[in-house]
Amino acid sequence: MRCSGNTGPQGFRMTHVITQPCIGTKSGDCVEVCPVNCIHDGGEMFYIDPNECIDCGACVSTCPVEAIFAEADVPAQWKDFTQKNKDLTAKGPVA
Repeated sequence: MRCSGNTGPQGFRMTHVITQPCIGTKSGDCVEVCPVNCIHDGGEMFYIDPNECIDCGACVSTCPVEAIFAEADVPAQWKDFTQKNKDLTAKGPVA
């Protein structure tokens, strides 16, 4: 199942969102289990590119700090990370 990716001028439909607990941790466990390599380095944290993600959820259970959520399940205190992930997707991976 591929995600629909870009939904128009409002941005991307996110499949999964990486949130605050990733900042300062970036263990990389999620990157290692991703079957399509859609998790990228955004500098202070990782992010998931919705254009590449197949929505398998493999990253969710392997995150040691429980930072990854389906977009609809992002806790209220970290809802702003949905936009942060969208912004990182637009910028692309850190070189």
